[in-house]
Amino acid sequence: MLNIIEYENAKAKYFNTLALKTTSVLSLSFHEEFLGSVKKSFQDFNRLNEILPKNNLQMNPKLLRDALLDEVVIVTDSNLQIVFASNNLAKMNGYTEHEVLGNSPKMFHGAKTNKVISSQIREKIDQKLPFESKVINYKKNGKTYDCLIKSYPIFNKEGDVTHFIAFEKTI
Repeated sequence: MLNIIEYENAKAKYFNTLALKTTSVLSLSFHEEFLGSVKKSFQDFNRLNEILPKNNLQMNPKLLRDALLDEVVIVTDSNLQIVFASNNLAKMNGYTEHEVLGNSPKMFHGAKTNKVISSQIREKIDQKLPFESKVINYKKNGKTYDCLIKSYPIFNKEGDVTHFIAFEKTI
């Protein structure tokens, strides 16, 4: 019994020598903002599962959730009309999902967007192939930003393209 008492006394003495660590109220605000973005990414993930063909998205769910947290995810139907845009879209270019639904991703293009790159992207889409490309896009306020796009066709069980999914981030 003596060893346990000595151990407890030594432990109490040690912990009494430690300085109390405090955290600022600002860090709590940052944490709340982070948790809010995590919550939105899970909401986006659940909405994506409703839009895309069931059991046919050949992507690791964890990678998709991570992408929703860090990148902008845009899904179009086979006619290239936007049917989904993740919550991060507003951070990247100022548009909300509501403003882009039903439009083509070309709505982000403008005078400085390279026509050759746009044509190459269109060829890949027509060939139903994935692509990765850097383009100059336009924000809602008219300013440009460099955007890295990684896009993949989504096929149904019959082998027809039902959607395209794009992962975008500023570079």
